[in-house]
This record gives sequence, structure tokens and C-alpha cells, in this order.
Amino acid sequence: MVIAQQGRAATRVGGYKLPCRASFLHVEPFRFQMANNTISLRSLLEKEKLNGINFLDWFHNLRIVLKQERKEYVIEEAVPNDPGPNASRADKDKFKKHMDDMVDVGCLMLATMTPELQKQHENMVAYEMIQNLKEIYEGQARQERYETSKALFQCKMSEGSPVGAHVIKMMGYIQMLEKLGFALNDELAIDVVLQSLPDSFSQFILNFNMNEIQKTLPQLLGMLRTAEGNMKKGGSKSVLMVREAKGKGKGKKVAKSKGNGKTKPKGKEALKPKGGVSKDGKCFHCGKNGHWKRNCPIYLEDVKKAKAVGASVSGTAHEKESS
Repeated sequence: MVIAQQGRAATRVGGYKLPCRASFLHVEPFRFQMANNTISLRSLLEKEKLNGINFLDWFHNLRIVLKQERKEYVIEEAVPNDPGPNASRADKDKFKKHMDDMVDVGCLMLATMTPELQKQHENMVAYEMIQNLKEIYEGQARQERYETSKALFQCKMSEGSPVGAHVIKMMGYIQMLEKLGFALNDELAIDVVLQSLPDSFSQFILNFNMNEIQKTLPQLLGMLRTAEGNMKKGGSKSVLMVREAKGKGKGKKVAKSKGNGKTKPKGKEALKPKGGVSKDGKCFHCGKNGHWKRNCPIYLEDVKKAKAVGASVSGTAHEKESS
């Protein structure tokens, strides 16, 4: 409750000093708004009471309400010991707040249970209620975790179906596992999603893994939708063709000279002189200018004589063998 103390120059609300009396008018609407938010969140529990088969959903909604009211610690921490009369004022206040919040949360939990469950837990505090309910419905949670993980790892996208709906469905399974206490880290979750995609996304998966892209699931969903749009326009096919063309190149390549773009001659054509023999050229056989060795008359004559001598020698040897 808000207690307003009015004075001549200021208004005091709780332990806070407000500048004027009119400030009180701004406090009550704010608290009224906070109260409305609390009521609207508590309606999550009132819509569907705990009946024995919906513990996971009920517990999830309970945590949402208590988190908004800053009382979630009551179901997570055991009841503290009484600090005693010699404890400090801060310790006493902390203990009293825990007791008060424990009563509020316990009443809220009992009010959102079926009558049968209320009778079983009416003599327990909030922390004890939660621990007992977890033991009762642990088998249910285990079975639901098994079914959810099975659906997640067997989920496969059929060729041609929308990638957005498929990924959102898998994200729902992943979030359900997290709620059941079996959270997947981002890298494993992304691997599971990529493994569920059809062959048409193989190039996307290859690029994603080779570039070691770090993304969250919502970011991955946006990238996949973009890739899907490109594939519908034919962009993916053209990119794939370009990459294949870059990898091929094992055939013969034509070397190009620098500047003029003409092909370089190969074999004997490269040995042929251009523009005839220079007048200053010197024969390596006779030492005279004006011709090369292969055109030298003295060299050609010597070759001719050598062939004749070789022929006569081979003929003489053949006659000796026949005789």
C-alpha cells in the first residue's frame, strides 16, 4: 500500500520525497498499472490449472509470473533459517521478505491447482511443493523429452517445401527441449537444422561450413530464406556453375604473349628466323659472314664426303663377311 505524507512543501511516499503534492497523482496510476500487469500475467495460470498432465506448461507459466514479480527465488531456494534476535536489521528484513513472498507464492500455487492436488500440498511451502511435483511428474517430463528429441532429430525438409516453416518448427522442438532441461548449444542446434535440409541447399551448407559462419538460429533462418529466394530466381544455379567452371581447367591452355595478345609459336616454328639472315651473321663452321652453318657450302661438302666414306666402309665390311 502507498502511504502518502503531505507537508507544506513536499509529499513523501514510502521512503521517497516527492517535490510537490501533485506528485502523488503520478504514483497511484503507476502502481495501478503494475498491478494490472501482475493480474494479466497471473491469468496465464488461472486459464488452465495444474491437473496432473500439464505440469510442464503450468510450471513454465508459473516461472513467468514469479519472474515478473521478482519472486522466482522462492521456488529455487530452500526456506532459510531464522536469523535470531541478535541478527542485524538487514538480515531480519531479508528473512521476513522471504517468508512473506513464500506465503504469497504458496497461495498462488494452491489456487491454480485442482482440488485433489490442493489437498496433497496444502501443508507444504512453495519450495517443498515444487520439489514434490517434480518427483511426481519426472516420468512425464522424461517421456516428453524423448518424444521431442525424436521428433527433432528425425525432422527432414522435403524438396520444394518452404524453408521458413521447416526451421521454425525445428526451433520449437529445440525450445521445448530447453524447457525440459535439455538445452542444445547454438552450434549443435545449427548443425541439426542444416542436416535436415534437402540436397538443393548443399551449396549453401558447404559455403556456411567452409567460411565458419557464427550465427544464431533466427539469423540462420534469415539466411536460408534469402538463399531460397535466390534459388527460385535461378541465382543459386548460376553461382554453382561459376564455381564448377573455376574448378575445371585441366585442358590445354593457350599461352598469350604480353601486350599484343598473340599466341606464342611452338616447336620448329619457333626456330625459324624472321626476315632472313643478317649480313653481319657469322658462320660457326667456316667463320665467314653472310650465311649460317647449315647453309655453309664447306660444311655441306664435308657432310657429303663423310656420308660417302661411311657408305664405303660399310660395303667393305659386308664383303668380308660374305667371303
